[in-house]
Amino acid sequence: MFDLITIGDSTIDTFVPLTEAKVSVAEGEPKLILPFGDKVPVGPPTSTVGGNAANSAVGSARLKLKTAIYTSVGNAGDDRDDDRIKNKLKKEGVDTRYVIESDELPSEHHIVLTYQGERTILVYHQPWRYNLPELEKTKWVYYTSLAPHFPKTDIVPQICSYLERSGAKLLYNPGTFQIKYGVKKFPRLLSLTEVFITNLEEAKIILGFKEGEKIAPKKLLSGIADLGPRLVVITDGGEGSYGFDGQKYFKLGVFPANLVEMTGAGDAFATGVLSGLFHGNDLSEAMRWGAANGAAVAGQFGPQTGLLTYSKMQEKLKENSGVKAKEI
Repeated sequence: MFDLITIGDSTIDTFVPLTEAKVSVAEGEPKLILPFGDKVPVGPPTSTVGGNAANSAVGSARLKLKTAIYTSVGNAGDDRDDDRIKNKLKKEGVDTRYVIESDELPSEHHIVLTYQGERTILVYHQPWRYNLPELEKTKWVYYTSLAPHFPKTDIVPQICSYLERSGAKLLYNPGTFQIKYGVKKFPRLLSLTEVFITNLEEAKIILGFKEGEKIAPKKLLSGIADLGPRLVVITDGGEGSYGFDGQKYFKLGVFPANLVEMTGAGDAFATGVLSGLFHGNDLSEAMRWGAANGAAVAGQFGPQTGLLTYSKMQEKLKENSGVKAKEI
């Protein structure tokens, strides 16, 4: 029996540090500006394994969860015999029996432009044929980002059926395309969700509020809880995070970090929350696990380098004992 099975996409992320870019604000939104039709000098590029599901699987394995992953990798074109994703997962102790290899498609490759501690990601998703295999029993499922064509497959009803059969708890951390398609379109999945995690702007989109509209975090938390999830957490960047356990609302600040690069910090936060709950903590303490993990990732380059081990997590929590969730 597993402690956790993550479900979602994995990628090869190539990080390109920009040295001569500019940031401008247009219509209230920051825009990254590069010279058009010219050569742009950059720092040394680095390629790493990433993707929400892979990041969560690696992070959970480091936090002492027996973890497996359902994801797809390509074995076509230049990716033939490129086993970087599987080898990285195996090295981290993640069970790869549910990694599906495709001879028709290459793996997903994203370009991550980094500048002043932030990142702009150029993404392309392969049209994977999602079809959930016969999974062994697990205590938790972590369901996250998939390619935009996922509604054309049976992956969501398959996950629901598995949860109903097995009794596993679900953490749902929807990705960009799941949110664009409409989280509300899957009420059965929401009713089976133990923990729902998203960021503040995504929560507004999910609930149908207008772009730029100021909505109180408590209203967003209760609005998502009304859709079915038992526990709800909303992150808000440098402002910290908010939680709702069905009775109490919480606000948690951020853990101190030397900001290097933000890719994977959200995945690390969600992974920390799940692991905190798995190890017997209530939601307010589990959010501290998430904040510690997110800060550690933001202080390193790449989405997995800074992911904490169980012993390092205990050190971080002890060092920052003053950072606690407060009831609001």
